[in-house]
Amino acid sequence: MKYIVKRIQEADYGCEERPEGYQFQVLLRLRDETGQEIDMEVADAELLAKDINEGDWVFFDKDNEIFKED
Repeated sequence: MKYIVKRIQEADYGCEERPEGYQFQVLLRLRDETGQEIDMEVADAELLAKDINEGDWVFFDKDNEIFKED
């Protein structure tokens, strides 16, 4: 299934400390082709490396890795 990225925002961790080596996560608001919305946490570095932005269509593989729709 493919999703449109509706919003990208910083994930909220409150005052919890992140463990060493932790990859910074962002919270994605996604809408699928039927209009259903879901939230997913994804590594910010992965979005940057794949040039994924709000308004892009994306999909996830069997390992839950995100990819931009061509």
